[in-house]
Amino acid sequence: MPRQPEHPDLEDVQLARVFSALGDPARLRIMTVLADRTEHQREEFTVDVGPSTLSHHMKILREAGLTHHRFEGTRCFVSLRADTFDRFATVLDSTLQLLATDQG
Repeated sequence: MPRQPEHPDLEDVQLARVFSALGDPARLRIMTVLADRTEHQREEFTVDVGPSTLSHHMKILREAGLTHHRFEGTRCFVSLRADTFDRFATVLDSTLQLLATDQG
């Protein structure tokens, strides 16, 4: 079984790091996919970057405390971290709503 990635403790998740993680267009596109609050396979993210760059963006979101990554065999599943969204509900819900408006 592959080693599961480390996720920061909720107490260590800082709003400044969350904003920094959201400050990239590719990561914002990833967040629009995750906005439905379900788990997605990594292959579902259509971001115009190479595989290693996508890995980098996923790592930034995970280390900022925004996403949860889970490995099952060779597949990676990604979802939003509910505890982080509960902690910063107003800011993050507003951000996701604005992203949905921009996409629609």
